[in-house]
This record gives sequence, structure tokens and C-alpha cells, in this order.
Amino acid sequence: MLRQGIEKCPDKVWTSGEHPRTVWRIAYHALFYAHFYMQTDHESFVPWERHRDQANFTEAVPWPPFDRPCEVEPYTREDMIEYCAVVDGLVGAGVDRLDLDAQECGFPWYSMPKLDHQILNIRHIQEHSGQIAEHLNAVGIDVDWVGMGPVGP
Repeated sequence: MLRQGIEKCPDKVWTSGEHPRTVWRIAYHALFYAHFYMQTDHESFVPWERHRDQANFTEAVPWPPFDRPCEVEPYTREDMIEYCAVVDGLVGAGVDRLDLDAQECGFPWYSMPKLDHQILNIRHIQEHSGQIAEHLNAVGIDVDWVGMGPVGP
């Protein structure tokens, strides 16, 4: 769903809008945290080789002074399609590596079991996929999520 939103986004919409709700920033934020939270813990994370400091934050930077927006050069749609493929390619081995029965998720700012944290990670991707779909719907582009994969048994 996220990839389809990225692929369908026209150039005029990709960087338009007010910070922090530009499509490029929403896409990078969703992909960065999908990648980050797929790790066994926060110390295991190795950022994408093309990561730009602060690009993952949708709001102001989370350290003083807190009112500073995150000013970074926008990624292109092609960059995000590439990163989406990287993250998607990590899912199988990444999930196999996780102890989904663990009572701690490996990220101390979350107090929840690992499986619950992975469900939260999926919900986070869905939330931002929906935000991108709203941007696209506003300019008459429909994101057709029907038929994107198997449904049911």
C-alpha cells in the first residue's frame, strides 16, 4: 500500500504542502521506522546507506530547542521506491530473526511484548499509507488497494 502511494504520487504533489506533511517526508518516515523497528533492538539498527540525518522526523527535532523543524533535502520518489524495495527485502529474514514470544520489544521507550510491537509497526505503516492516499485523493488520484494480495484463507 505504501509503495503504491509512492509510485502513484505525481511530482507536483511529492514535495508540495507544509512541513511536516509533505508526501516525501511521510514516505521516508514510514519506511525508516518500519526498517528500524524490524530489528531485534535499537542497538542493532544500521540505517539505510542513503539516510539523511533528521529526515525520519515528521515534526520538529526531539531535542532542544524543540521548535526547530527538520530541514533536509527531500528524497525523490525513485529514492523511496528503492528504499521500499530494501525494506521489503529485509522482512523475511528480519521476522525470522525476531523472538516474537519475547516479553520485551527491545526498544526501551515502548513497554510491550515483541509481537505487539511488530503489530504496532504494521499499523504505523498503514497510518502513513492512508495519509499519502489522502494527499493523492485530494488531486483526484485513487489508490486502489483491492487486489494487492491474498485476502482470506
